[in-house]
Amino acid sequence: MHEVSSGDFSNTFVFFSVIGVIVLLIIFRSFRILWEFERGVIFTLGRFWKVKGPGLILVFPIVQKMIRVDLRVVVLNVPTQEVISRDNVSLQVNAVLYFRVIDPQRAIINVEDFFEATSQLAQTTLRSVLGQHELDSILAEREKLNASLQNILDEQTKAWGIKVTNVEIKQVDLDESMIRAIAKQAEAERDRRAKVIHAEGEYQASEKLLKAAQVLAKQPQTMVLRYLQTLGSIAEENNSTIVFPLPIELLPMIESFAKKGKNE
Repeated sequence: MHEVSSGDFSNTFVFFSVIGVIVLLIIFRSFRILWEFERGVIFTLGRFWKVKGPGLILVFPIVQKMIRVDLRVVVLNVPTQEVISRDNVSLQVNAVLYFRVIDPQRAIINVEDFFEATSQLAQTTLRSVLGQHELDSILAEREKLNASLQNILDEQTKAWGIKVTNVEIKQVDLDESMIRAIAKQAEAERDRRAKVIHAEGEYQASEKLLKAAQVLAKQPQTMVLRYLQTLGSIAEENNSTIVFPLPIELLPMIESFAKKGKNE
């Protein structure tokens, strides 16, 4: 009868111990924990299987592979872009983009790197959209442009499982020469408005004077009273002697007043 030597038993024990450790490691590595904001895209032998998570999930090593996808909103700074506006003005524009993954399967399968793809798309779209507007529109209608950028990017990233929630143009920089030109334009516009307001005031004053003249023409006596009232006001303000010529047109009115006084 063949007897098992201690050396053979030791080798067998080591062999099965190694196998046991490997099995335990495989089992340990098969369990994955996904946070509430994470999802795991599972591939089995290279083919898409399903999306799992959150919580504790089981992934078989070698046979399966899991790719984590973060579902939280991502803040993407769009680098400064040189834009030529519709009226041929050179601008330096940067923006910030807010997006999140809503379909992990498409975000992993349909595009190689959804973050880089969204960044590049945002840069080209920013140049394209702003290039269709004039400088005044870019500076004054920023909210409208933000909404337009958000709609375009959201529509184009839909196939990647991406939802663009907001786009904000952060800063628009101009050349020094253009800044001086805009300042001159603003100053000229202020001067124009001031002249228009002054002209409107003169026009309204002339209308009032015309109406006053029509009223005085109907009652000539009021002209004499007004003249005398003005003389009284000047006399109160100045202590020196002032000599005023008497308009010839007022003589008939004064004679008329004198005759009425005698008759009374």
